[in-house]
Amino acid sequence: MSITRKAAVVLAVWAALAAPRLWGEAGPHPAGAPDREFQSAVSHYQSGQFRTAAHELEDLAHRMPPSFQVQELLGFVYSAQKKDLDANRAFAEAVRLKPNSAAARANLAVSFARLGKTSRAEAEFRHAIQAGPGDYDAHHDFGEFYAQQGEIAEAIPYLAKAQSLRPSSYGNGYDLALAYEKTGRFKESRQEILQLLKVRKSAELYDLLADVDEKLGNYVAAANEYQQAAQMDPSEQNIFDWGSEFLLHHNWNAAIQVFSKGVERYSNSAPLSIGLGMALYWHGKYNSSVKALVRATELAPQDPHAYYFLSKAYRRAPGETSQVIARFRQFEQLHPLDPRAAYYYAMSLWKGREMDMTGSDLAPVESLLQKAARLDPSFPNAHLQLGDLYSQERRYAKAVPEYQRALQLNPNLTDAYYRLGQAYVHLGERDLAAREFELHQKLYTRHLAEVDRQREQIRQFVYSTREGGADPKPQ
Repeated sequence: MSITRKAAVVLAVWAALAAPRLWGEAGPHPAGAPDREFQSAVSHYQSGQFRTAAHELEDLAHRMPPSFQVQELLGFVYSAQKKDLDANRAFAEAVRLKPNSAAARANLAVSFARLGKTSRAEAEFRHAIQAGPGDYDAHHDFGEFYAQQGEIAEAIPYLAKAQSLRPSSYGNGYDLALAYEKTGRFKESRQEILQLLKVRKSAELYDLLADVDEKLGNYVAAANEYQQAAQMDPSEQNIFDWGSEFLLHHNWNAAIQVFSKGVERYSNSAPLSIGLGMALYWHGKYNSSVKALVRATELAPQDPHAYYFLSKAYRRAPGETSQVIARFRQFEQLHPLDPRAAYYYAMSLWKGREMDMTGSDLAPVESLLQKAARLDPSFPNAHLQLGDLYSQERRYAKAVPEYQRALQLNPNLTDAYYRLGQAYVHLGERDLAAREFELHQKLYTRHLAEVDRQREQIRQFVYSTREGGADPKPQ
């Protein structure tokens, strides 16, 4: 199971444009049509009896002079039945009968959008705005149209205008704040959210405010707001957001507390189990970390995040050997073309039983590392570990080119210089060894870069889980 923090919200909030809306224009009943028959059609439409309403309106349209109200309601009935072409024709006829109606233009625009005719929809929305410059619904729906097209920056002026026309509108205001956040206008988003909190206090608003404050660098405020959201609505998503904020800023104790409570409440949540495993790992509780991460791989066997962090924790706590190896074997079977899967499986086989493995026992490890390097020629750690394996077997002539390739791909692999130097010593190449040892000494001060790199993986995990982004790169 994955959590995508805002993507699901966007789809839910901006789905409001999926069908035209009954605008409820005041006006006389259709001239020449019996009031009772038209009202019957309205009643059937409102009660969901769309087929009956359609028959009544089609009969009225056939027997009476062209009527704006009949065509408008017929458009709604057809739309409710997902007869989009018929709905479009009815709305177009309504516009022909009343071309200066902002409501009619907007309904026709939404109808065109449902048919995928975005340029026609955009043109009709512009006509609607021109016909009703002070019309809240026309501006709101035009903004929603752009948002659904992924043109969020274009949506903002119309959502902002709609909000100025109706400042108490929570739905439009949330969409506007979200659009500001999505386009990097964090200060405007924050201001809009604070205004909305005067209208309604909700968990989703505090969650969005926390996201904005996080990006503005207001980390303490963000943590408090995530907490507020989780306390108002202790959903899996909100608990993850709260715990991951502590992860991002290396407050391991607090992260452990939040994720532990989250796992108690949502025992089948892979993201919460991964978060708990990561917090335990960085706190130095490696055995507990391995157990949490193994659980995550059981819950989400396809999710590479869990395997990445499990590979880190397992090196520090190889006590769960058979269970961990089984999980990495499964990952490699599920993803036979993924270099990470082959690499993690190789390392679990090797490092979990390193003291007991010699000779032929290492053949599967060598084969898997070679596979990882073949699947991703730019994967430095596969070559580094091949070099280590050959060195362990005293095949130093084979180890040297693997170390060299690893350093070509990543010159910042500090330990690789030292290991290459050792291989040269065993081969009798003293001068070459001295050069590598010197490079290692110069780069040793960058040792903490490895820690920084691993912590960057935390950020990748948190943001990709919140936003549904890319997986971590193999390490």
